[in-house]
Amino acid sequence: MKEIFSRRSIRKYKEQSVDQEQINQLLRAAMYAPSAGNEKPWHFVIVKDREKLNEITSFHPHTQMLQEAPLAIIACADISDVKYDGAFWVQDMSAAIQNILLQGESLGLGTCWCGVYPKDELVDKVSSLVNLPEHIIPVAIIAVGHPAEQREVRERFNPDRVHYEVW
Repeated sequence: MKEIFSRRSIRKYKEQSVDQEQINQLLRAAMYAPSAGNEKPWHFVIVKDREKLNEITSFHPHTQMLQEAPLAIIACADISDVKYDGAFWVQDMSAAIQNILLQGESLGLGTCWCGVYPKDELVDKVSSLVNLPEHIIPVAIIAVGHPAEQREVRERFNPDRVHYEVW
């Protein structure tokens, strides 16, 4: 529970690489997420190339932290053979992304979830940048690195948002 309560979006990073074992742990956590019908639609593109990271910031206005982050994980969904008429792959991907954020916190890394899907322009540009096949949809870009900032953790629980039985 500690990671759930302490995790914050980090937008400033140290000039320090993330090692392969840490990357593997992030991806392992992602792949342990629940998914509807055990579909597991996820694929991940790891981007470390500084030119590509900077290019993302030129077309995605909410990814400026990638100018400092040593890597990005592009979380993608394979929609070629989805179950339930494709109704749940977004939730599956969201659970996998959240697991990456929490595992990052556990490892002492900073992360920031930057949405891509359902913005068609962003989907198209990210797909082109990393040469995604047509049936693979980029859902989010996750900045990852060693944090160069600490963000204040504030109480978020709001009992006014809880309803029992009816609204």
